[in-house]
Amino acid sequence: MPRLINLHPNRGGAVVLAALPFLLLIFAYLLGSNARLAANPDDKLLPAFSTIASTMHTYAFEEDKRSGEVLLWLDTWASLQRILIALGISAAIGLAVGLAIGAIPYVRALAAPFVAAVSMIPPLAILPVLFIVLGLGEVAKIVLIVIGVAPVITRDVALRASELPTEQLIKAQTLGASSWLLSSRVILPQLWPRLIDAVRLQLGCAWLFLIAAEAIASTEGLGYRIFLVRRYLAMDVILPYVVWITLLAFLMDWLLRVARRRLFPWAEAAR
Repeated sequence: MPRLINLHPNRGGAVVLAALPFLLLIFAYLLGSNARLAANPDDKLLPAFSTIASTMHTYAFEEDKRSGEVLLWLDTWASLQRILIALGISAAIGLAVGLAIGAIPYVRALAAPFVAAVSMIPPLAILPVLFIVLGLGEVAKIVLIVIGVAPVITRDVALRASELPTEQLIKAQTLGASSWLLSSRVILPQLWPRLIDAVRLQLGCAWLFLIAAEAIASTEGLGYRIFLVRRYLAMDVILPYVVWITLLAFLMDWLLRVARRRLFPWAEAAR
């Protein structure tokens, strides 16, 4: 009798299984929405899909009367700019510092405890400090994401560097490789796939920090819009915005996964 752990679904079965939780969630929402609207047609907590569709058509395709902007795309562009800049800075810091910590013992002794300590700081706890020191502009929002994401990426990259087989390093030194060549030609190429994985794993945290910053001090952005309309209990705006943020994060994760597979096929084969 085959063990459950050895059974694998075929492609069609995998698609059905992947879609099942989403279908169940939609079904549960429809049941709850119909029940609440039957009891109170003006209920705002679980609006009907038709109400959500009408509201999102307004936000996505019609100009706002006050600003003259299409709000969904204005908010999306503002949030994507912030998170992409912050993730780019975090990845660069994580790669450079992680490589140094993983490759050079003196740097490891100097910087590893500090990076570990910084990674334990709750970023949202220092958000007021950032706004006081850096102001309410874009810099504070980006720095918040970097503080929350970069130390974790750094530790992950450094851990990967320290896991490389000692035989590789010894052989490279036997062939005359200097510290620079050892770092750039042996260690660094093997860190790129891990860097992409580390960024992927931090996407959820990055969006959390972004939304928190936008909710407190911003004039546009997906997080700003959610917290702006919450006072009106506008769930027909909040729910689609939450779904849209999730889709954007999923798309970013998918693009990074494809980039890893295309750029580093040898890393996929080694799994």
